[in-house]
Amino acid sequence: MTRRLRLKHSDPTMTGKTQTSNVTNKNDPKSINSRVFIGNLNTAIVKKVDIEAIFSKYGKIVGCSVHKGYAFVQYLSERHARAAVAGENARVLAGQPLGE
Repeated sequence: MTRRLRLKHSDPTMTGKTQTSNVTNKNDPKSINSRVFIGNLNTAIVKKVDIEAIFSKYGKIVGCSVHKGYAFVQYLSERHARAAVAGENARVLAGQPLGE
C-alpha cells in the first residue's frame, strides 16, 4: 500500500543535492510500502529537485517521479517512508496545500 501524504509549509525555495532514478513503479511488495504519494502538487513551480531536497532528510531516496499535479518518492525502506509522512504531514508548498 502506498503511503499518502498531506503537506503544509510556506517555504518554496528548495534546492536538490542528488540525482535519483525516475523509477517508482516497481511491483515488489516491499517497495510498495516504502513509497510516498504526494498529491495536489503545484508542478508549475515545484520540481523534482525540490521534492528530493525536502524528502531526502528522512532517508535514502532510490526513486522520485513527478507528474502533473502529483509525485512519488521511493525510499530504500518502509521506515524512511513512514518518517517522511510523519514529518511532512500538513505542509503547504509553493502556497498550495499538498495532500491526496
